[in-house]
Amino acid sequence: MLRKLSEAIRKKPVIGWGLFLAVMVGVFLLGLLAASITERRAEIATLFNNKKVDIQGIEARNEIWGENYPREYETWKKTQNMDFKSKHLGNMPEDVLESRPEMVVLWAGYAFSQDYSAPRGHMHAIEDITNTLRTGCPENPGDGPQPATCWTCKSPDVPRMMNEMGIENFYKAKWGDLGAEIVNPIGCADCHDPVTMNLTITRPSLIQAFERQGKDVKNATMQEMRSLVCAQCHVEYYFKGDGKELTFPWDEGMTVEKMEEYYDKAEFSDWTHALSRAPMLKAQHPDYETFLMGPHAQRGLSCADCHMPYKAEGGIKYSDHQIMSPLKNVAGTCQTCHKDSEEQLRNYVYEYQDKALEIRDRIETELAKTHIMAKAAWDKGASESQMKKSLDLIRQAQWRWDFSVASHGASFHAPVETQRILAHSLDRTMQAQLELQKVLFAQGVVDVQMPDISSKDKAQAYIGLDMKTLKDNKKKWIETVVPKWIEKAKANKRLIAKS
Repeated sequence: MLRKLSEAIRKKPVIGWGLFLAVMVGVFLLGLLAASITERRAEIATLFNNKKVDIQGIEARNEIWGENYPREYETWKKTQNMDFKSKHLGNMPEDVLESRPEMVVLWAGYAFSQDYSAPRGHMHAIEDITNTLRTGCPENPGDGPQPATCWTCKSPDVPRMMNEMGIENFYKAKWGDLGAEIVNPIGCADCHDPVTMNLTITRPSLIQAFERQGKDVKNATMQEMRSLVCAQCHVEYYFKGDGKELTFPWDEGMTVEKMEEYYDKAEFSDWTHALSRAPMLKAQHPDYETFLMGPHAQRGLSCADCHMPYKAEGGIKYSDHQIMSPLKNVAGTCQTCHKDSEEQLRNYVYEYQDKALEIRDRIETELAKTHIMAKAAWDKGASESQMKKSLDLIRQAQWRWDFSVASHGASFHAPVETQRILAHSLDRTMQAQLELQKVLFAQGVVDVQMPDISSKDKAQAYIGLDMKTLKDNKKKWIETVVPKWIEKAKANKRLIAKS
């Protein structure tokens, strides 16, 4: 056999070169395999052999986890950074109502008309929900304190308190009652099992939503889990019933129309609009639902692939826990799949965003006008039967607008679907105006004078908000109540005191 092979190589040297190349490729591949095994062993050693602290149960203090997983912890701490500005938003503070005062009118009668800022990193979660005017001053009688359900997505202390109090009792509590307990911002225990470090679901609302669809989250693949841990919070939800149970409206499906159908069947509304008197829906942040309707999810990617790219340090590969826009690190996110230049990739995203914003701008102008027209019709004595069709269209139009703009990154996650939803919102807005014109004409009104809502202050004054009193009360409350929360939390060792 060897003699025949040698003779063949002598007569045709190309055979010898072919064998040589085949052997070299085999050696190279074996080398890659060995390197991968070595890397994986190093990762496992880091995870399980170098632990300094034995974490048991629900450990909400992120600093404790950081002793065992310093690389991940150091990148997580960077979620406090506010140093990135994209063409549209980033992780810097921004008063959205100041930039888009029509939104004040769209949310008239709802707390979002008082205060709505662009989202920041996870490390700011507790600070932002405490400081926002939307949570009011819980210890002042008559302020209508929010339920404890509002804490659900803000801290790993939430599953700890649910375990101690019971889920139903947690939801029924008042937001202000748990201020000394919910103190650690979104972090490790929200997504990881402390023993195995496997991804895990810690919020019952996601499990329940899947169960109602006949699905079991425990059967999810590892890749699916890299999105589902995000879907615990980055979803559309509402507070169900007197018990204020956090519920995902997915029973009919996860599209904007199917969730609307769910709410309509339940005869649910978040609030009644102060101007138009329409029964309104407030979208929260349906990021997961929107993501599922886009090209990246349909090709098998997860949230973590783009928002938590892998990093290498020596022989260790780990996920970057500075969860934020992939545009800050195009080389480590987009370019792992796409071969275009960084500039080209950014411009693709900006093009999607610009086109969606073009429609959004028009909707906000026209929808605010529609609410004002409805107020004029009521003021002139229109009846409920005359107004019903208009109010239904207003509810539908604003739900679609809010679904698109409340979803972080919707115009990129699902650009075609987002533009479709926005187009339908604009269509229903214009239909509502036509119906209102009929009502106004019947009441003898041929023209409605539009107020000056060109700034946040003017818009808030128009809808009747006393912002000075609201801000003064909140400031006083923060200065007197929040320090007591912090001291109590430190005394109970819920926080690790910083020097």
